[in-house]
Amino acid sequence: MGGSRAVVLASGGMDSCVTVAIARQTHDVALLHCSYGQRTASRELRSFHSIADHYGIGTRLSVSMEHLGKIGGSSLTDPSIPVRGADLSAKGIPSSYVPFRNANMLAVAVSWAEVIGAHAVFVGAVEEDSSGYPDCRREFYDAFEAVVRAGTKPGSDIAILTPVIRMKKSDIIGVGLRLAAPLHLTWSCYQREDVACGVCDSCALRLRGFSRAGVEDPIPYDVRPVYT
Repeated sequence: MGGSRAVVLASGGMDSCVTVAIARQTHDVALLHCSYGQRTASRELRSFHSIADHYGIGTRLSVSMEHLGKIGGSSLTDPSIPVRGADLSAKGIPSSYVPFRNANMLAVAVSWAEVIGAHAVFVGAVEEDSSGYPDCRREFYDAFEAVVRAGTKPGSDIAILTPVIRMKKSDIIGVGLRLAAPLHLTWSCYQREDVACGVCDSCALRLRGFSRAGVEDPIPYDVRPVYT
């Protein structure tokens, strides 16, 4: 869409899809996808390419961060740890937290940004969605931005932008609909690739968001509980 270049971390999920739509308003975007051994890696990658194709974005990069899967410690990467059923009132850090994942992804994004001359990295992090994840808070991104300033070549001036971080899921959906983001191409489920399970935390947050936005989620589900 013009403007300065930016790297957008795009998981294939709804929040990053809306972040792509937001970034395109002001930047020439390049899309980065990171697979890290998660249960739904192939389905998320398919959504990433579908979203990039929808927008006609040719500058895209998919990287493997399999070391996170080998490190383990998360129900998303270790099949011996069950994915927790939805509990949107739970406190603390859930088993789905992938240790320091977002720092690993940001490091790759900043490296690529330096190479292609991008001055921003957009991330679709959401504090409501963090479920206690420490690397989904804005203070984490502020700290990382300071590291970027200290560790990149002079003149890089790479900002870490999180346009949806303070939004409720229903607000993100509203922005996505206003910007005609292809929400039907996105994938959020933690544990299934054929149809969304409807019962993991990620599905629950998504379904609750659509319910509060007053629209139906366009992706298929095995079951569609009502979350309020």
